Amino acid sequence: MTQEFTTENQALIDRLIQRYPQKQAALLPVLHIAQKQFGVINDAVMKLVSRTLDIPVNRVQDVVSFYTMYSTRPVGKYHIQVCRTLSCACRGAEPMLEYLEQQCGVKCGEGVSADGKFSIVTVECLGSCGTAPVMQVNDDYYDNLTRAKIDELIATWKRS
Repeated sequence: MTQEFTTENQALIDRLIQRYPQKQAALLPVLHIAQKQFGVINDAVMKLVSRTLDIPVNRVQDVVSFYTMYSTRPVGKYHIQVCRTLSCACRGAEPMLEYLEQQCGVKCGEGVSADGKFSIVTVECLGSCGTAPVMQVNDDYYDNLTRAKIDELIATWKRS
């Protein structure tokens, strides 16, 4: 079955394309729309984006494989991205990552927790060096991480 954008998302993409001198320039925002709709950027979604923007599929694949914000595998309801760059590393990102793995029941980069709620990956700089360690969960940022803060967040997410 061929993937298609919803009517609403296609209209949004059509308006978005009008903002650029060439429609191929809308690749990143179109990928964001695709990920929100489909939850993952798999081969079928890459082909859809390719057709939508009239660009080769390998160009879409190149962009998807370069940026960590696009997921080629299914992610949990709460997709946790832990910054691992120098500032976060120096301020305890590794112990926070290990604690997250224990509390969420899934190892970093190894898929989705049994309940489908959590996936964890490491990423390069999230741009919050002054408030390290930091993580992004879906579209939200959480900084100055501590075990207590993680416990509060995970308890809330497990109840949802």
